[in-house]
Amino acid sequence: MGKTASAVVGAPIEGRSPSRMAWDRLKNDRTAKISAITVGFIFLLALAAPIFTWIIHTTPDQFHPETLDPTFGTNPVGKLGGISSQHWFGVEPRTGRDVFLRFAYGARTSLSIALSATALATIIGVLVGLISGFFGKTVDLVLTRTMEIILAFPSILFALAITPVLENALEGWGVPTGNATRIPVMIVVLSMFGWPYIARIVRGQVISLREKEFVEAARSIGASRTHLVFKEILPNLWAPILVTVALNIPTMITSEAALTFLGAGVIDPTSDWGAMLLASVPFYSVDPTYTFIPGFGLFILVLAFNLLGDSVRDALDPRSSR
Repeated sequence: MGKTASAVVGAPIEGRSPSRMAWDRLKNDRTAKISAITVGFIFLLALAAPIFTWIIHTTPDQFHPETLDPTFGTNPVGKLGGISSQHWFGVEPRTGRDVFLRFAYGARTSLSIALSATALATIIGVLVGLISGFFGKTVDLVLTRTMEIILAFPSILFALAITPVLENALEGWGVPTGNATRIPVMIVVLSMFGWPYIARIVRGQVISLREKEFVEAARSIGASRTHLVFKEILPNLWAPILVTVALNIPTMITSEAALTFLGAGVIDPTSDWGAMLLASVPFYSVDPTYTFIPGFGLFILVLAFNLLGDSVRDALDPRSSR
């Protein structure tokens, strides 16, 4: 007993950094684990979509008229939208395309657009927030008013109006028509309305950090403004930026699906969850499974990202714990 106690007393004390403590809290959070597993599963499904085409021996764009009712040629044969060992989630009314493959490839499309828009919005927002918060005065006034003006726009309605304009402009410059133009336009439009939220948070943090002792010490030894912003202040902003990104991704996923559902998003035959919801509207009463599958996928993915973002926030700031 005495040896054990002395060993414990004599053991070196291991210091833990704030990031290590946040990671330990996150690992012990059951909600974070379940949310991360859910998000990881959907990411894995999206990445493995080409493998399923080999397993099922079809593609998401291939028509299967033999799976449809021969009387009218629209509704799937069988119960629950034609679910079978060959078509795990059934088939699409009117075309007979495999719903599972369209769901898997749709996850890839939705996630790629949402993540690209989030990354672009984060880069712009962080840069604008750093400049606005650090330089202050006229620069801060102009950038802050710009943020407020953008935030005042109804984003979805404005996106619906500006998407065709940008698309026509790109096509006039020789960019191929279709999704080759539409998807980059969606990413730009979504990030256009997403960066002010990040910029406002970063600006507030920079204002509180720019007067700290370590910044004043670096300034006193002749550090340049670029060094102060990117070497002294930015490394201390990773926590709020990470939380904002985690909470921004589900917003982008929902906005992308909404734009596609309203006709300003991904164009058929490219698979997309919003496009699947739009195509299912005429058949929701006779084939509710087709509506349920992409709707439930969106619900689960957005919920998982929101819960994961909340868990990351609580891990980085225990005082905000639920």
